[in-house]
Amino acid sequence: MSSRPQRPHGRPDAGRVASHLAVMGAVAVVMGVLAACLAIPFAGLVGVAAKDVSKGMVNLPESIEAKDLSQKTRIYDVNGNLIASLYDQNRINVPLSSISRPMVKAIVAIEDYRFYDHGALDLKGTLRAFITNQANGGSVQGGSSITQQMVKQTLLYQAETDEERKAATEETYARKIRELRYAIAFEKNHTKDWILERYLNIAYFGDGAFGVQSAARHFFSKNAKDLNLLESATLAGLVKNPVGYDPIDNPERAESRRNVVLDRMAQLGILTEKKAERLSSKPIGKTLKIETSPNGCQQSRAPFFCDYVVNWLLKDPVLGDTPKERRRTLNNGGLTINTTINLDMQKGADDAVSSHVFQTDQAIGGLAMVEPGTGDVRAIAQSRPMGKDKQGGETYLNYVVPKKYGDANGFQAGSTFKVFVLAEAINQGIPLSTTISSPQEMNIPDEAFENCDGPYAGDGEGWNVSNSTGSGTFDLYSGTQQSVNTFFAQLETQTGMCEPLRLAADMGVKVPLAQKVPSWILGVSDSNPLEIAQAYATFAARGLHCEPRPVTQVLDSSGQVLKDFAPDCEQVMPGATADAVNDILRGVMEPGGFGQNIAIDKPSAGKTGTNQNNMSVWFAGYTPTISTAAMVAGANEFGEWVSLNGQVVGGTYISEAFGSTVAGPIWGDAMAAASPNLPYEDFQAPPGDEIAGVLTSVPDVTGQAVEAATAQLEAAGFTVADGGQVNSEVEAGLVASTSPEAGTALSTGDTVTIYGSTGYVPPPATEGGNGNGNGNGNGRGRGRGRG
Repeated sequence: MSSRPQRPHGRPDAGRVASHLAVMGAVAVVMGVLAACLAIPFAGLVGVAAKDVSKGMVNLPESIEAKDLSQKTRIYDVNGNLIASLYDQNRINVPLSSISRPMVKAIVAIEDYRFYDHGALDLKGTLRAFITNQANGGSVQGGSSITQQMVKQTLLYQAETDEERKAATEETYARKIRELRYAIAFEKNHTKDWILERYLNIAYFGDGAFGVQSAARHFFSKNAKDLNLLESATLAGLVKNPVGYDPIDNPERAESRRNVVLDRMAQLGILTEKKAERLSSKPIGKTLKIETSPNGCQQSRAPFFCDYVVNWLLKDPVLGDTPKERRRTLNNGGLTINTTINLDMQKGADDAVSSHVFQTDQAIGGLAMVEPGTGDVRAIAQSRPMGKDKQGGETYLNYVVPKKYGDANGFQAGSTFKVFVLAEAINQGIPLSTTISSPQEMNIPDEAFENCDGPYAGDGEGWNVSNSTGSGTFDLYSGTQQSVNTFFAQLETQTGMCEPLRLAADMGVKVPLAQKVPSWILGVSDSNPLEIAQAYATFAARGLHCEPRPVTQVLDSSGQVLKDFAPDCEQVMPGATADAVNDILRGVMEPGGFGQNIAIDKPSAGKTGTNQNNMSVWFAGYTPTISTAAMVAGANEFGEWVSLNGQVVGGTYISEAFGSTVAGPIWGDAMAAASPNLPYEDFQAPPGDEIAGVLTSVPDVTGQAVEAATAQLEAAGFTVADGGQVNSEVEAGLVASTSPEAGTALSTGDTVTIYGSTGYVPPPATEGGNGNGNGNGNGRGRGRGRG
């Protein structure tokens, strides 16, 4: 750069303004010189050019608006890690202050060394170029100032039609004069620093890198502010011919061009000839450190989550009034999108799904993880990777999210829907201890089911429902834990259809009108893992339902907040109801439950789901801090849904598919990977004074004072009775035992009898002794004899 002090930002000085007044006269002089000096054959060309110039000048506006340059949008995970970039042009705008001085000096030296000394037109360079070009056949190249080059790039960038793009690049004097007029306007209205800054940000440096910051990142893996002299000379040399001088494809030409820049800088005294010679000897290949900039979701670290984020934001008018405008903003707006994904959980989810369902299997595996209380989507994964190779198992369909965000219809969710009737039964005050005799199969008349308008009017044949888990008499605990169909069909006759369906909708699961039939509780409508995970998260959050949220904040290219996305939550059931559901579903994860083999080291609850003909199987489970739904569905190479029975999935033959055995292990692996980073938090016990028939384990109060033991038992919801004293080794006056014994599950309000200790243990009976003395086994006979 010239050693002349830089002018401050603001209006140009009077000298520069005055110089522009002579520009048009200078153009006339140039044209006159050409007419006088060139041979007759060129006179016609000059005349034509003059006419073009005259016509063009009359029709030109005085200036053009310099629109904001497109910049790439970056998507970050919850911890600030970059997961994806979106762009039409790989560009990151930076101020001139964030570009190294060697880079500024190099670009000015090779492109327009008198940039800070002349106005819009460098008369010496332009006259020389005009004469040289005429002598070589009339092409219009060279001689342009940096301002003129910036104008050309701006016209090309802002061209919206083929005609405008052609006009911005045509090799005619008319184009040069148009550029000159606009250059005059820019120099009049902006400082030299502003013009140079825009030039360095708009210029193309090759191999997909637009602007000096992206070029610095791409070729040297550093920021523009950190470019050294050798790197700066390389980039400065690229703008003349980004393809021909590409240092990756054409290293010899790129090195030669770099050395030209170094020589020019030496000529101008920016560096010594000795230093230029020393730098020129370094092979260009040893200076490069290529950094790729993946574009789009397919190259993302979480492709389907990225795709979900994009489609989610395309619904939000903050990015534009139409989907087209929003897409343009996403790809060109330089946005910063902060999301909710946790890459550690995402990796665990990806590994869990891919290890149990291979991408070319006749099945699709999927999983979603949602945080209760916020709706934050922590991970989504599926077995079929993103791509167009269908034979290789690739797809662009996102099977894990709702159709409006992923284009997939979803899958029948099976018995995961039963929880909506369970929760509504609790809401309606049906005791958890309620027992229902549930045969293997039965027919229930249509009119036994009430919908919102009265008795359900079916086809008159009733609902023929059968079990796959056996028959018997079950209460709400055992009927849910064993997922007994005939139990829930009869429970639905008590709750009605209307309120459970309404609760399901409030929890984010909307059943289509055509499928609002009694059998809806068996999950006959399509769903997806994200929908099920967020519904079950409602129980984990004690009745607070939150809409799934993949994005927390969007910033514009200047770092200003475009929109904060707050959690969208609503209490849809009493906390006590959710507590009761949690108490029931945690039994699935305990010994004897379907999920005992996949339980993690944190308190958890879950529910299986298997649809008709075993075409899809599910496992939905959660802790108080994370909710996860896993699914496997049969699908052949034609995209047709098929039964999982008889398939080889993940290298394992499946004779008969169930949620606990096929989907459950995916859930277990993903949750085990996440568990070390989850806090230890237990579910809240359901309050017996609000939930009828709560089954609670009798606490062990042995050895406590009777008063303290009574208080603990009453706090657990039991009625306490005094059973008197018994002989025991426990200290006298403390509790010796209870009936029922500790660990027995009882309903709220049931009676627990406390037996105090005498502190005395009678000696063993002797031969020939009085059989009546201790015949009752508790020592009370002997006590009476002694008394």
